[in-house]
Amino acid sequence: MIRRTEQERAALTRAKATLDQLDFYPKPVKIDHVRILHVPWLFKLPWFNRFDGYEMGPLILLKHPLSDTSPSLIAHELCHVWQDQDHRLKMWWSYVRGGYANNPHEVEARHAGAAAAA
Repeated sequence: MIRRTEQERAALTRAKATLDQLDFYPKPVKIDHVRILHVPWLFKLPWFNRFDGYEMGPLILLKHPLSDTSPSLIAHELCHVWQDQDHRLKMWWSYVRGGYANNPHEVEARHAGAAAAA
């Protein structure tokens, strides 16, 4: 099993501190099993090439190395992890039903990213 780097732990801890100040869901986000992975090849694929980060359950996938990634993007993607932890099916279905741009889950994640940038 590959262990988290100190940089990964620090990024997750900072992002969690931001999310802990928001009252989106009754339980705080759990980061025990969350991993941040740099997978640039994924973002060359047609669906993913418009993103710099992507959440898949407990995985935060990044286009650029973590050292080149803003804390606001980590908070944004960790917010999606939190949504997934709170209501996985509802979250995923909202993207199928309503699309991406004005999706309430994207609005929340953008708010979390902005809070991290403040």
